Amino acid sequence: MQTASTNICERMGHSQELNEFKRGTVIDCHLCNKSICEISLLLNIPHSTISSIITKCKQLGTTAAQS
Repeated sequence: MQTASTNICERMGHSQELNEFKRGTVIDCHLCNKSICEISLLLNIPHSTISSIITKCKQLGTTAAQS
């Protein structure tokens, strides 16, 4: 049985986390200089989720700029 808060989360696209493949795809698109809006449209993922993934990876140093 689902609660009202679960139903709201599912409608807003927050029902589950992205798998490792999709997170990697977001980072790859980011490294190819695609905007958050472009990534969102390509992968059908909310802007907030994409921003969160990019921010977390930058904090971990996994998207360090290549020289």
